[in-house]
Amino acid sequence: MVTRERRFDPGLFGLGDGLGLVSGVVLAVSSFTGWYTGEGEGVTISVLGWHTGVLGKLVLFVGLAVVLVLVLRELGIEPPAALPQSLVTVALGALATVFVLVRVISVPDDFFFANRGVGLWISLAAAIAVIVSGLIQASEEL
Repeated sequence: MVTRERRFDPGLFGLGDGLGLVSGVVLAVSSFTGWYTGEGEGVTISVLGWHTGVLGKLVLFVGLAVVLVLVLRELGIEPPAALPQSLVTVALGALATVFVLVRVISVPDDFFFANRGVGLWISLAAAIAVIVSGLIQASEEL
């Protein structure tokens, strides 16, 4: 009988992988949180990141890409040696950070009445956490 090694043993995740997984999920989910909020006639209006244009959608897909890279690694599928996983994670985090910072700096014209909501700041924190997780992964690889 051949015994197979369990790949999803919690001990296999290092600190960088664990942080990357959590921050990738938070980044993806944050696309469905209120990025902009404003007061109307007795109501509070919230605009989801998904509805802010292409950048809101790209934040979701970058977050899913971070999770996919980590899951593939745990399944035994490694990127080429010339492209370490930590570099991919840092690049995805930098891309997400740029996307979110564009939305922090420039509010779309359709939402001129709204202020920046807590979901936008959660997205920014998660994008920065993805970068940090990539740096931790790089230090663990050494």
